[in-house]
Order: sequence, then structure tokens, then C-alpha cells
Amino acid sequence: MQESYDNSGLCVGSGKMRVTKALVALDVTKDIIDEAQQKGAQLIITHHPVIFRALKAIDPETVVGMLLSRGIASVSAHTNFDSSLMNDILCRRLDLHPSEPLTEEHGVPMGCVCELETAISAHDLAKAVKEKLGNTVVRYNDLDKTSRYKGGMITKAAICSGSGGSFWRDALAKGCGALITGDVKHDVFIDAQNEGFCVIDAGHFHTENIFCEYMRAELSEQFKDVKFETAESNADVVSYCV
Repeated sequence: MQESYDNSGLCVGSGKMRVTKALVALDVTKDIIDEAQQKGAQLIITHHPVIFRALKAIDPETVVGMLLSRGIASVSAHTNFDSSLMNDILCRRLDLHPSEPLTEEHGVPMGCVCELETAISAHDLAKAVKEKLGNTVVRYNDLDKTSRYKGGMITKAAICSGSGGSFWRDALAKGCGALITGDVKHDVFIDAQNEGFCVIDAGHFHTENIFCEYMRAELSEQFKDVKFETAESNADVVSYCV
């Protein structure tokens, strides 16, 4: 279920390496590599691949160079995890129940459509997303700011973790009044507002960081002889002035 452009799987290291301890994180950062070395972890498991595009050189000061020099392997589960599990986990975190895929790309499902138990305003839905995902900030277009759509209520919402702003028209076509996703561009907010549709940007990190606890728990159950920890250094690197 991996997209053709993706690079999931073993990115750095040998498949023959022995693993007794592994850290789980959303991304490989230098801080997480330091933490892995300090804790004696031989493997870092992430959602986003540490090598995504072709490399033509390896600098020892880069994350790939640091992994190699310290003998730490890196494995990722990216678009395959997105297609099979991520959005279902996100729906559960948001107390929503998926009824059908939002769309498909190359025969692979992308996102979910959810019927809401009660009608809700754009503001209240954005507030609920912020609270359930633990965001500092949630960006959204408030339909009550225009008289044309003032008082409109949302009864169906679409979910797409990561960067799914481009799917808002698919959500609209499925009868949704909102899309909950991340990394939304300005023009998407404008176009959606003009259609009376709400887009909620809960951030790439917060809509996908749910990967870590799921993967840690699942692997701990399957591999009893390996200790899996969510990296303490796994954090949103973006800061917010509020």
C-alpha cells in the first residue's frame, strides 16, 4: 500500500542488526539520535522516512551520517501506514466513526468520511479538535464570519492526517461540511470559505503523532524481547506565539 514516490522500510542500517531496544518517533532528528545513543537503542522507528529523496552525498553531520557513524538503524512506515491505519486511529482520537474513504489514489484509500452524532458549528468543531489532539493552535475558516453562511452547522466531516488540504473538494462532493487535516495553504481556506465549507488545520505533527503510541504498543505486544519506547525528544519543533 506504499505510494510509488515513498521510501518506507529500512532506510539506514542492516537487516541483520540485532535489536534489543528501539525508539519510536514521528521523524528522525539529531536530538532523537542523541537520545537513542544515550539509551543504547539500536533502532529508531518513524513514520516519516529519514531518506525520502535520492542522496548524492552523505555528510557525517546530517541525520543520515549520524545514524551511520553511530551504528543506529532507521525503519519507517509512511504512506502504507497512512492508507491502512493512520486515519482510523485519528478518528478514534477525535471520537468520530468513519463510514467510507474520503477518496482513493492509485487504488489506495485516502482519508475518511464521518457522520457526526450532533450538528456542530465550525468554531466548536475546531475547538474540539484542538482539545482532543492537544494542539497549541488550530487554524480554521469560521463560516460565521460571513453573513452568507452564518449559523451554518456541520453534520458530516472528512478526516485526512498529515497534509490533506488538496482533498477538500472531495470532502465537499461527499456531502461533508468540514475537513480536518494539516498543512493547509491560504488559497484552500479562501476557496473553501467561498463554498461555505470549513477546513480545520490541526497541523501535520498533531494529526500524525498518534503513530508513535500505536506503534510502540503494537510492537511491544509482538516482540517481547525488545524494549520499545516513544522517544522523549519526539516533539513538535514548531513553536507558537499565542
